[in-house]
Amino acid sequence: MFKKLSFSVLVSGLLCVNSSFAYVQPSLEFSGEVSQGGLIVGKTEPENTVTLNGNTIKVAESGHFAFGYGRDETQPQKLIVTNNKGLETVKWLTPKAREYKIQRIEGIKKSIMNPNPKAVARAKKDSAQVRAARGTDSDLTYFTTGFIAPIDGVVTGVYGSQRVYNGVPKTPHFGIDYAGKKGDPVKAPASGTIILNVPDMFYSGGTMIIDHGHGVTSTFLHLSDSYVKVGDIVKQGDVVAAVGSTGRSTGPHLDWRVNWFQTRLDPALALKVKPQ
Repeated sequence: MFKKLSFSVLVSGLLCVNSSFAYVQPSLEFSGEVSQGGLIVGKTEPENTVTLNGNTIKVAESGHFAFGYGRDETQPQKLIVTNNKGLETVKWLTPKAREYKIQRIEGIKKSIMNPNPKAVARAKKDSAQVRAARGTDSDLTYFTTGFIAPIDGVVTGVYGSQRVYNGVPKTPHFGIDYAGKKGDPVKAPASGTIILNVPDMFYSGGTMIIDHGHGVTSTFLHLSDSYVKVGDIVKQGDVVAAVGSTGRSTGPHLDWRVNWFQTRLDPALALKVKPQ
């Protein structure tokens, strides 16, 4: 022990060089597609700081974190992981652009294009509830376990598709539509806490939101029934609701949506995230 100490003093310059190797770069790994609509689940050392374009992202005690890309995101994103020695690992991530299905429909009646003001007011109230729920920033880490499809149905609608009525673009579709019969079971795609459960929203009818942690949520629309209440903790695969045709729906189906806070993600890409 003393010989090593004496040797270190004699070659202090070398020790300084060697000691620099003790300060390793922060680790960074992630799963998910760097694509428009993609969900990214990352991992680093728990004590590290993670920022995306200068905004701090929560890091769990396990070192996991999450973020995602919107439907039309095209700009390069700067991800920085910083450790307590001030060393950084920097990644520039540019989401891959996608082509979306656009359907143009002419000859729509003006009464349909201009809904009743009372309906508009009610829809705004519903949207405020949904937005508040999607702002939940819990410490849950169920987003790390991967996702399963909530229903064994044929996909009839995809993320990003959009209709243009009389030349006016409408809001794009931000979920996956699964065909089903009224009453078919709807399963939790990942474990989490029920943070919203409203049976009769104007557009979306029976609406449920599950918090998976760190801003990652699942939303179910047009439900005919639910078997849980706000505050309940559910496990992946638990039956939480039933397929319906409530709200403004033309037939029984399930509309499943995934968000990272207010950023609308593609559930099909969430299904590709590998369990961490």
